[in-house]
Amino acid sequence: MPGAFTTRAGRALPFTAIGFGGASLGVPASSQSDADGAELVETAWDLGVRYYDTAPFYGFGLAERRLGAALQGRPRGDYVLSTKVGRLLHPDADAWAGAMDGDPAAWPFDYDYSYDGIMRSFEGSLKRLGLDRVDALYVHDVCGKVHGGRAASEARIQELMTTGGWRAVDELRSSGAVSAIGVGVNEWEPCARMLELADPDLFLLAGRYTLLEQEPLNALFPACEKRGVGIVVGGALNAGSLVGGPLYDYAPAPKAIKDRVAAIDAVCRAHGTPIVAAALKFIAAHPVVKAILTGAANPAELRQNVGAFEGPAPPAALWAELKTERLLHLDAPVPAGA
Repeated sequence: MPGAFTTRAGRALPFTAIGFGGASLGVPASSQSDADGAELVETAWDLGVRYYDTAPFYGFGLAERRLGAALQGRPRGDYVLSTKVGRLLHPDADAWAGAMDGDPAAWPFDYDYSYDGIMRSFEGSLKRLGLDRVDALYVHDVCGKVHGGRAASEARIQELMTTGGWRAVDELRSSGAVSAIGVGVNEWEPCARMLELADPDLFLLAGRYTLLEQEPLNALFPACEKRGVGIVVGGALNAGSLVGGPLYDYAPAPKAIKDRVAAIDAVCRAHGTPIVAAALKFIAAHPVVKAILTGAANPAELRQNVGAFEGPAPPAALWAELKTERLLHLDAPVPAGA
């Protein structure tokens, strides 16, 4: 169940079940002001959220700067913060908020999984955040969805392992500059590969263990349980597709996904449960899950997500029907029913 997690070095990270996914703070000033971003973090804090995740890639430094500013003055021991390495921002990247709307060739970063690249990226993050340490550090996107297939993912993982990148994050863990290390990806396979090659504490796995799909149950989650490795689940609503949004994995949702969502939603409605509540409570039922990151574009959306998670438990019959209809993995742990 989500909550406190003890790292391999014996350091306790007091995760809250619901965490704040900081990608939404990387929105350019034309559509979100710094004050809007601060209000979003303030809302999360007031709701009891104490785990905050960000990355240099989100707004090319903007999300880290906004999150760091919003957390200034709060006792450092009262929250858990994670960021990422692997994309090294160019020196002028802060001026490029919104650059993803343009030509990818002009995006102001390089993939760099080397020792020097990891250390430089981490140092840049600390400056933007205004901190001297972070609690968890994930190597960002060593996966095929980003780099172009399984072979490309393996090449990035080998780069990480052979050019000193993993040694860098391990040194940061040993020094106390970070408490936990791992990878943050959109596929479960790179996590399984890193279990073979290294000694991670945590994986941030986005979109692959949700009410819509549960393939990690077959191999990854049992291996993580055996090794004492925790999972932070991102993309809990599959980029919004589980609540009627148009996207799935950053692209228009295919008909098969829409049909499956509609079938799951019909079962949830029949049992008087909002699908967002079922989605969040389902994820939290697995013992390897330590936190769930929910993105929110505005305070109202954040309140809705936290309220759904904290609301009444769905009836046991809901989970039974989802499994009977083959809409849920038969071996998936489910919450205790109302």
